[in-house]
Formats: sequence, structure tokens, C-alpha cells
Amino acid sequence: MSGIRSLNRAEDSQSQFSRKRSRSSVLEVDSWMRSEVRAISPLVDRLIRLIEGSQCAPGEEFAVELALREALNNAVVHGNREDPETKVHIRCRCQPGKELSIVVTDQGKGFDFEKTVANSIATDPDSECGRGIPLMKAYMDDVHFKRGGSEVHMRKRSRTTSHT
Repeated sequence: MSGIRSLNRAEDSQSQFSRKRSRSSVLEVDSWMRSEVRAISPLVDRLIRLIEGSQCAPGEEFAVELALREALNNAVVHGNREDPETKVHIRCRCQPGKELSIVVTDQGKGFDFEKTVANSIATDPDSECGRGIPLMKAYMDDVHFKRGGSEVHMRKRSRTTSHT
């Protein structure tokens, strides 16, 4: 496909990052990264720049960035247990002026959402653990889990409407 290009020039980079623009100006990003916390920020920074440029959810970039960082951190730390031999898969689909959808998949065994979040907050309400999922739900319009909890699907709709 002619619309796919790698944004990583160095062969030892932490993630593979490609994007494709279809005929209808939909931006699709498919990326893999090592399960290392230090790999999160560079990937998020590049993806947010693409999202800003595509105008799929103008003014919502902060919310998307926060939710994406939480999803990736959960995948790396909890899902893949920071095992650098495992990977995290990130897929993003951006429809300018309409919505943005992001899917983050880890190679872990998954988790019981209800049990995990309720226990984390009930055991230690001041703990920072267990806050990522509620933050994702607060900042995105839709958040749900598949594959037994090893895959999170997030959606953010554009808040702008055209005035003519």
C-alpha cells in the first residue's frame, strides 16, 4: 500500500509506527512498542501530533493523551509485567471532525475489570493504583474491554460542529 510509511528511521527504535490515509481522509495508525515504560512517552507524543494535525477531535487532545498514557501504562506494567520481550499493540483510527478510536492490546492474561478496580480503590483509597481505568472512562466517551481485559477500546467524539 502506498499510504503506509514508517515514522521511525532508526532500526533500534522502541516501536514500529506506521500510518495510512485512505481516500476519505481517515487517518489509521498501527503501532507496536516494547513493554517498557520509557517507550510510552515517545509513542504518545508522535501519535498526539498526528491526532492534532488530523483534527478528528479538536480541543480534546489533552483528554485523549491522558487516556492513552493510562492505557499504555496499564498494558506495559499490569498486562505485560514490563517484560521487554512482549509487545503492546496500538491501533488508532481518526475520522476528521467526527471521532477518534484507539485500541491498546497487551500480551498479558487479562483481568477481571470489576474485581480489580473495586478492590484497588477499596483496599487503599489513597493509592495511585486502580485510578487509570476510571480516568480513561472520565476522559473518553466510551471505554470497554475485550479479550478478557487484555484489550481496551476507547472512543472520543468530536465536540465541534460546523457553523455556516
